[in-house]
Amino acid sequence: MTDADDSTDRHESSLPGFLGVIDTTISRIESFFLASGVLLMALNTVSNVVGRFVFQTSLFFSEELNRILIILITFAGISYAARHGRHIRMSAIYDALPSNARKPLMIVIALVTALFMFGLCYYATTYIITQAERGRVLPALQIPVWLTLIWVPFGFFMTGVQYTLTAIKNMTSKDIYLSTSVLEGYEEDEIEI
Repeated sequence: MTDADDSTDRHESSLPGFLGVIDTTISRIESFFLASGVLLMALNTVSNVVGRFVFQTSLFFSEELNRILIILITFAGISYAARHGRHIRMSAIYDALPSNARKPLMIVIALVTALFMFGLCYYATTYIITQAERGRVLPALQIPVWLTLIWVPFGFFMTGVQYTLTAIKNMTSKDIYLSTSVLEGYEEDEIEI
């Protein structure tokens, strides 16, 4: 395990000062929501199966709850993937560039991606406002539909912040970073094509 992996596991940022506090806070929030979402989904699914086969009755809200948890896990997960440099990259042109051209391109990629994430956050928020105005509720749980979608702009916003921090990390360090803690490059088991 590298130092960067070790610091990420303890939720410590490699960014200085206030930016490090933001990065660490986002890491803890991501971890909490991902772990809670997966555990709640497993508990809900197991409870539903036990109820169906042991007590001959299903939990009437199980499907809706799992749908909400999938939204939570997905949109907390995009920020988590950005933090660990795990998003799909189309890097053929990037990999062909000399090292001195890669860093500015990585900064541009991170900033453009952050801009798109913040834009998607805005559009998701306007969609949620529209849903709130419609007043629809889930049939089983009887909670407003817009509450189940609140994780969408939240995830986009956290991902936008993560890519902004990645751009700042690349502007302030001599190495090239895919995220605030992941250096650019291929691992030993990966090959460049």
